Amino acid sequence: MIEIDGLRMEFTGFALRNINLLVGNDEFFTLLGPTGAGKTLILEAIAGVSPIHGGSIRLDGRDVTRLPPEERGVGIVYQDYALFPHLSVKENVVYGLRYRRKDLGDASDWVDWLMERLGIRSLANRSPLTLSGGEKQRVTLARALAVRPSVLLLDEPLSALDPNFREEIRELLKKLHKELRISFLMVTHDFSEALFLSERAAIINRGRIEQVGPVSEVFRKPSSPFVAEFVGMKNVFRADFNGARAMLGGLELRLSRSPVGHKEYIAIRPEDVLIGMESSSIDDPNAFHGELCERIDRGLYHEVSIRKESLIFKAVLTKRDFFALDLQERADVGVTIDPSAIHVF
Repeated sequence: MIEIDGLRMEFTGFALRNINLLVGNDEFFTLLGPTGAGKTLILEAIAGVSPIHGGSIRLDGRDVTRLPPEERGVGIVYQDYALFPHLSVKENVVYGLRYRRKDLGDASDWVDWLMERLGIRSLANRSPLTLSGGEKQRVTLARALAVRPSVLLLDEPLSALDPNFREEIRELLKKLHKELRISFLMVTHDFSEALFLSERAAIINRGRIEQVGPVSEVFRKPSSPFVAEFVGMKNVFRADFNGARAMLGGLELRLSRSPVGHKEYIAIRPEDVLIGMESSSIDDPNAFHGELCERIDRGLYHEVSIRKESLIFKAVLTKRDFFALDLQERADVGVTIDPSAIHVF
């Protein structure tokens, strides 16, 4: 378990203030945010390798705020591997044990099991310089786990890998978490990684936590414009509300229910903006015509932008649907949005 209470870290031009997080026993938790948001600083504060200026950190109920790194029971995996090039794979894996022999005793069986489980036993005498990215990440994981940590910290563990290795290590992380049942805290800027690996997530922006909750809830019900855009809700508009209606300048959209409390925005996922040459019903305010102003080939799908007065709606189409509709720029197209697909916050 990780408990962060009122964490404060101040540096020239940047600060983390009032960071509060609770990662449960055996939970896989993800901290998400863009580059420079402060994600890695939080990991380094937990590990004890960066100074903090206020607040407290508890691991499994033990206050470690002032303890040195080797006494915290934490393993950390960096995105750039941080392996020692002058040591063999086996020497890298056991490196941290020299500081914890009193706690671990003879750890050779555990290390052998780890290296076998991570598929690196045959690499034991190799230099890290001869390894692929996926192999380096496996060695880094083994080194972090060799000290039997109560918490494993993962700093963008997939970002430096090519797609094939990324999939491989992602599956491995999921299996390791199930087998070891210790708390995993991963930081990343890729929401798809959180969707696959995590139970809960927090979104951080400019040193401030914007939302914490189950990954599915953060994905479906963002609490701020930043979170909405970060999780892929590319259609975010300021709105005025009148009962179950949202007014966006000259466009009025019907909602599934009247908002409760003070709300300022609506957000719609691009896959919920349905495109056709004709809108569904001329009497439905959620069915209207607009002008196709941009189309972008994203590989597996096309992203299209539709202008309706001063608003730009983004939608996605499969390649098959895109070519079947034969959409041309400046074409007049129909747009339909289901009221239940409109998120209000």
